[in-house]
Amino acid sequence: MNYQPENCFAIVSEEEFNSCALATFRFQSEQIEVYKNYLQLLGVDVRAISHYTQIPFLPVSLFKSKEIIASNYTPEIIFTSSGTTGMITSQHQVAKVDLYEHSFLKAFQNAYGAIEEYCVIGLLPAYLERKGSSLVYMVNRLIEKSNHPHSGFYLNQYSELQQLLQQLKSNKQKTILIGVTFALLDMAENFSVDFPDLIVMETGGMKGRRKEIVREELHHILSKGFGVEKIHSEYGMTELLSQAYSNGDGLFNCPPWMKIIIREINDPKQLVKEGITGGVNIIDLANYYSCAFISTQDLGKIHPDNQFEIVGRFDNADLRGCNLLVQ
Repeated sequence: MNYQPENCFAIVSEEEFNSCALATFRFQSEQIEVYKNYLQLLGVDVRAISHYTQIPFLPVSLFKSKEIIASNYTPEIIFTSSGTTGMITSQHQVAKVDLYEHSFLKAFQNAYGAIEEYCVIGLLPAYLERKGSSLVYMVNRLIEKSNHPHSGFYLNQYSELQQLLQQLKSNKQKTILIGVTFALLDMAENFSVDFPDLIVMETGGMKGRRKEIVREELHHILSKGFGVEKIHSEYGMTELLSQAYSNGDGLFNCPPWMKIIIREINDPKQLVKEGITGGVNIIDLANYYSCAFISTQDLGKIHPDNQFEIVGRFDNADLRGCNLLVQ
């Protein structure tokens, strides 16, 4: 079969996921030099891999020091992670921007329906103030695709945002507010918004702006401040091209081309069962020209129906701006 990376967006079964994962693995084991060398150091026989659970995962930290992109490709765009002063940040060299756009637009549609039905508001001050944010790129395209006259970014104009949200509520307009955690908290604690149908989506990120708090406390404050029953969340990172979404209680769902696998904390080759906390491994089949198999520094566990939860970080890990709420 002449595999194309776009094939992953048509996955509807476990068998199809496995087939696409193996095709992606074989391509990357030859064409991604960093991953190829990593597999050789591990002594992996690529031909012996017959299931995606056998595929080795590349440590996410290598994105800080290596260029991870397929041979003979140059990046159309380079995304960089956020970080405090002096911190070495990750770089994701994206060979095909259209793959990223296809991935995040289809993932949003799977989770929330047609983007054209929404007014999309981005409250991402820390991200807007720097270059290279994949989150800003994604939200900007969602804003454009929504084609709503009031869709747009807000920096620190909380009073204007409150007035707009009241207007959208009166118009019964479906609205999604995508915000970095500290900005959503600032808004919720200083301005009362009673908009029960509003989708409030936190993307994580305190980054020294405020003290980290547990997810339950955060969501309680936000729910009260915005007058909503549940707080939604987005789970993604610079090194990925896909996102998982939660519509409440910190339980995330992956799109069909993305999968979370939990590894044993002290033995990264050993996978753990549902309900057991361990290290989070991610398969992102949209990330064809980089690395689709990433070992993160997040701690998580799998719940029934393939939902997953992020419960913290490994000790001494660099902080990342995506759902760092340790319980």
